[in-house]
Amino acid sequence: MFLNPFRKCLNAALAITASLALIPTGTYAWGGNGQKVVVNQAIDTLPGDLRAYFENNRSFLVQHVTDPLDAEAKAPLQRHNHFIRLDKYGRFPFDALPRSYKAAVNKYGKSKIDSNGLLPWEIGVYSQKLTEAMKLGRWDEVKLDAAILAYYVAEARDPFNTTDNFDGHLTNQTGIDERFGATLIDRFSSFFPMRPNDASFINDPTDHAFEACLSAHSSLEVIQLADRSARLENKSYNDEYFDRFYNQSAGTLIRQLSDAATDVGSYWLTAWTNAGKPALPH
Repeated sequence: MFLNPFRKCLNAALAITASLALIPTGTYAWGGNGQKVVVNQAIDTLPGDLRAYFENNRSFLVQHVTDPLDAEAKAPLQRHNHFIRLDKYGRFPFDALPRSYKAAVNKYGKSKIDSNGLLPWEIGVYSQKLTEAMKLGRWDEVKLDAAILAYYVAEARDPFNTTDNFDGHLTNQTGIDERFGATLIDRFSSFFPMRPNDASFINDPTDHAFEACLSAHSSLEVIQLADRSARLENKSYNDEYFDRFYNQSAGTLIRQLSDAATDVGSYWLTAWTNAGKPALPH
């Protein structure tokens, strides 16, 4: 009789542990410096008054763009919002996966969709949240929603957020995601010739997020090859390795970050446009 509550607690704990086991760990994403690079560049893609508003809030956006990382640390189950394992759905371009969340769940079941990641749909959700906050003139919410949306939009341009080989463990390259998306940025970002395009209106925020993930996914092979080549010359991850890795993958890295900045600015512009272009506070 007295064992039943204990068994219930034990079963609940086991269920939580099992669900956590379905979510890959070790996802470094772009890292804090990468996110800040993207946000700073994204502001410069905006037109006129909109740019002035975001310029005035630059320090807030840079400070809060990594809030989702802090939220994930406190609630690990939120990790599935940070990635999508496209290669769990067949071969590129993964046409088997519906881009409507409801249709995807109807086809594969909620458990599989959630465990394989929700990144493009999370971008769609936050795009709508930002639109509504702008429409209602809730400018404190606008700043925070814009920062969080920027985080997820940038994550869609990280190739390792789009694959089951998220940290290189399937190709004997464990840690490649951190070396590419964090260490190279920490070491070389002051030299990046970033060239994002001007922000433009996005017709379908969720669909665009899927396209960004597909584009990022197509860069994986180039990055993996660069890592292997750099390792042939250096068995340890020393300065010489990182110099070689950067020399062979810099084009891909800078393009992904530039595209991320273009996307972030475009999502901000799109939300403002869909909100009816409300007057912006000074």
